[in-house]
Amino acid sequence: MSISPAIRRPLPLPIVGLGAAAAVVAASWAGLTRLGLPLGGPPAGAHGPLMTLGFLGTVIAAERAVGLGRRWAWAPALLSAPAVFLMIFGQEAAAAAVLTVAGLLLVVVYLAAVSLSGWEAHLFVMGLGTVGWTLAAGGLAVGRAVPVVAPALVAFLVLTICGERLELSRMLRPRSPWWRRALLAAALAVTALAGVAFIDLPVAARLSGLALVVLAGVSASGDIARRTIRGAGVTRYMAAALLAGYAWMVVAGVVWSLGGLSPGTRLYDVAIHTVLIGFVLSMVFAHAPVIVPAVLRVDLPYHPSWWGALALLHVSLLIRVVGALTDSPPVRVWGGILNVAALTLFALLTVVAAVAARPLDRGETSHV
Repeated sequence: MSISPAIRRPLPLPIVGLGAAAAVVAASWAGLTRLGLPLGGPPAGAHGPLMTLGFLGTVIAAERAVGLGRRWAWAPALLSAPAVFLMIFGQEAAAAAVLTVAGLLLVVVYLAAVSLSGWEAHLFVMGLGTVGWTLAAGGLAVGRAVPVVAPALVAFLVLTICGERLELSRMLRPRSPWWRRALLAAALAVTALAGVAFIDLPVAARLSGLALVVLAGVSASGDIARRTIRGAGVTRYMAAALLAGYAWMVVAGVVWSLGGLSPGTRLYDVAIHTVLIGFVLSMVFAHAPVIVPAVLRVDLPYHPSWWGALALLHVSLLIRVVGALTDSPPVRVWGGILNVAALTLFALLTVVAAVAARPLDRGETSHV
C-alpha cells in the first residue's frame, strides 16, 4: 500500500472511526437477527449494506485518503460514516443516496492517485472496485433488492483487495503479459457483470462465478503470500489468511456458477458468505497489521493470539456452510454466532494491541 510519509494524524479520524465501529456492531447485530435470533435492533435487511459499505467501505475510503495524503480525500469516508447511522435508524434509501455520492467521490480519489503515479494496473483494478460501490449504492437508492446489488457489492470489495495484492505482487519477478491480461480481463468481467445483474441476475451471477474463479486463481498465482507462507511470525500469519481467502473465493465462484445466488435457496447463504466472510474478512484479518499502522500511525506488534481468531473465522464459516447445505437451521445459526465471535475476538485483540502500541514518528512505517 502506498502511504504518504507526510500525512499527519487526520482530524476526521474520530468521526470516521465512530462510523466504522457503529457499522460493524450494527451489521453483526442485524446479521444475527436475520438468522432468526430475537434481538431486535437495526433493520435485518440492512445487514449486508452495513457490513460492506458502512464498515468496510468506510475503512477502505479512510485507507485510500491516508494513501493519497490529501485532506479533501477524506470526503468519501466522511460521507459513508454518517450514512451508517441513517441505515441503523431505518433510513436506508437516504443512506444509499449518500453512499452513492461517496462512491463517486472515491472514483475521484483514484483518479487523483492516477494523476500522481500514472495509470498502473493495481490502480485500475481498485478503481473498478469503486464502480462496484457506486453501482450497489445507486441500486439500493432506487429500491433494488440486496440480492440484485450483491454482485456489485462483491465487485467493490474483491477488486479493491485484489488490486492491493497486485500492487504488492510487484515484489516478485515480473509476471508475463498474459498473466496481467487475464487478471485485468477477470476484473473487467466482474465489474461489467455487476451491472448486468440489474437486468438478469441469474445469468450475471453464473458468469460472475466463473470470473471470480479466474480472478482468485490468477491473483493467488502471482501473490507474494505463496513465498511468505514459509516465513514465521506475522509474515506467515498474513500469508495463511491470504491463501485461505483465495481458496474460499474459488468455492464462492463455483457456488455462484451453480446458481447459488438465487434468494430463498440453500445455496444463497453459502454463495454470499463464502466470499464476504471466507475471502473478504480473511483478507481483512491478513491486512490489519498493515492497515492499522497506516491509518492510526501506531506500530501494531504481532501476537500469536491472532491465529486463534483466524482459525475461528474459518471453522465457523465451515459450520455455517454445512448447516446451510444440510438444511439444518441450528447448525447454520451457530455458525453465524461463531462468525460474529471470531470478528469480535479479532477486533478486541487488535484494539488491545493498538492501545498498547507505540506511536510511529512522521515518515516511519510499521515493522510489518
